[in-house]
Amino acid sequence: MIKVPKGVTLVVGLGISGRAICRHLHRLGRPFMVADTRGEPPGLADFRAAHPGVAFHGGPLTELDMDEAREVVISPGVDPRTPGLEALAGRVGEGGDPRVVGEIALFVRAARAPIAAITGANAKSTVTTLLGEMAEEAGVRVAVGGNLGTPALDLLAACPDAELFVLELSSFQLETTPWLGAETAAFLNLSEDHLDRHGDLAGYRRAKLAIFRGARHGVVNAEDPATWPDVPPPALERFGTGIPGAGEWGIAEHDDGTGPRDWLMHGETALMPASAVRLPGRHNQANALAALAMGHRLGLGLPAMRRVLERFAGLAHRGELVAEMGGVRWINDSKGTNVGATLAAIAGLGPTLEGRLILLAGGVGKGADFSPLAPPLARHGREAILFGRDAARLADALEGSLPVTRVDDLDAAMARAAAIAEPGDCVLLSPACASLDQFPHYEARGEAFRRAVARITAGAGP
Repeated sequence: MIKVPKGVTLVVGLGISGRAICRHLHRLGRPFMVADTRGEPPGLADFRAAHPGVAFHGGPLTELDMDEAREVVISPGVDPRTPGLEALAGRVGEGGDPRVVGEIALFVRAARAPIAAITGANAKSTVTTLLGEMAEEAGVRVAVGGNLGTPALDLLAACPDAELFVLELSSFQLETTPWLGAETAAFLNLSEDHLDRHGDLAGYRRAKLAIFRGARHGVVNAEDPATWPDVPPPALERFGTGIPGAGEWGIAEHDDGTGPRDWLMHGETALMPASAVRLPGRHNQANALAALAMGHRLGLGLPAMRRVLERFAGLAHRGELVAEMGGVRWINDSKGTNVGATLAAIAGLGPTLEGRLILLAGGVGKGADFSPLAPPLARHGREAILFGRDAARLADALEGSLPVTRVDDLDAAMARAAAIAEPGDCVLLSPACASLDQFPHYEARGEAFRRAVARITAGAGP
């Protein structure tokens, strides 16, 4: 048994966040050691070069005696129930925090500016980026990161004069954050994901709800009661795509003198035409409303927020319009790695089309139930073109709702889509699955889609 010395912080996990934790502790001058269940994790040589003399343990955590460690800080990819950590469950360390915490707990202790935090099964990267750009447009010194881009702890060093932190937070980060204390916190939506880590949907929701611990203002989805906290913060606002009630954020018909059309609304106050939001689809108009609700709480001016919504074209691989040719739109939503994300894309894009939707989907389904995709595809779909490991399961769920074609890979799917697409249609890559059967990550899958679209629109074929 290897003993963690008294007063030493144990960092578990040497991934991106684990390295950021090490850098933070080094800046604080706090003694630490590192453990990883892998004997030779990627980045080990770089870690040793950056922190010479810091002890590293590679192997089972059960080989460590952590009783006298000052604290155990785990990376988001490390399950708190990993053998070796379970003995510390429920135990309290210095300051009353649990003995086992995550990176965001360290961030909260050190941050000296308000926090705006966003979580959800889907769209959190989009809303985080929108809110960060809105703050910057309004003249606020803002630092954006967390689960998106720069690790939260690295923001403290990179942006020491930040006036606002905008953080995307995953369920893995939130479940090890005993207190966040955000100025504004948003829970955008909930659908099945990461059930292998959280056990069931209730466990996943419970982890997400930690975003409201200590929050002064909350933003939740009016159309998804699972996002509503059991213990609400002092101020709570709802957003959705329906007509809003008093104080709510929604969409309603309004005539500004140019004729009636749909507008983004705050109660009865018209904010901007829905068509002026550059991001395509009703679901992205809902994302815009969530960002507006948070920005309003933070005191950001409407003109600045409108300018961002009018120009922001979307994140790579998340509802990204790659090309439009011959009346056909090609949209890359490769980051749609679960059923909820694909449902949102279909429901958001389908009603806006003059033609029909051609869905490209498939990959590693993570045990998800694909049947919720059938009704909206029956309404809006021309064909589902399926590939990858779980194509057969997808086909079983969709059969009878619309024509289904199974192919070997994404290239074959693109060829089929190009052959059947008609003016007014949209070809949507939103796989509802992880990519790891045929691609190293969803970005590679999205890049393959982009390349195929470029060949098709150049007339070279897929």
